[in-house]
Amino acid sequence: MDTESYKEYLEQITTFIFDVDGVLTDGTVTIMSNGDMLRRMNIKDGYALKTAVDAGFKMCIISGGSNLGVQKRLEGLGIKDIYLGAHKKVNQFHEYLTKNNIDAKNVLYMGDDIPDIPVMKLVGLACCPQDATIEVKGTSHYISHKGGGQGAVRDIIEQVMKVQDKWDVNFDAKYD
Repeated sequence: MDTESYKEYLEQITTFIFDVDGVLTDGTVTIMSNGDMLRRMNIKDGYALKTAVDAGFKMCIISGGSNLGVQKRLEGLGIKDIYLGAHKKVNQFHEYLTKNNIDAKNVLYMGDDIPDIPVMKLVGLACCPQDATIEVKGTSHYISHKGGGQGAVRDIIEQVMKVQDKWDVNFDAKYD
């Protein structure tokens, strides 16, 4: 699929699956003296995740990292299916699809590094942030113009929801 034909698949997406480090974060960690590792997440990505969940999209996180703060943040956005410490992500991917009776062709997956490639090869729409590794870019149907932790997640969720007429811009009625 060429880089523009990815748009044909936006209408078919029912499920979003995202990696965390390098996708929902910028891929850096601040290591505290007690050994804790702090990550930063983009609030606009969070808004898009919550909006997609509220609109009825299935949402899953599969990450090699494991951090209680990350889990709490994602749960606070309404995401129930969170697989942390996943080193062979394809196992959790198959488990999630089977458990929820999801066809892989209806899944959008966004990853940024080598461990994401096996899953990316199985989904209907493989995506990555602008600053993903060259190998992941070569596997992706869509490369966001935004970096990891800098709006790449919002970018692709918003595109899908707009094509499906589910991105509600009637903010006055929603937030009065």
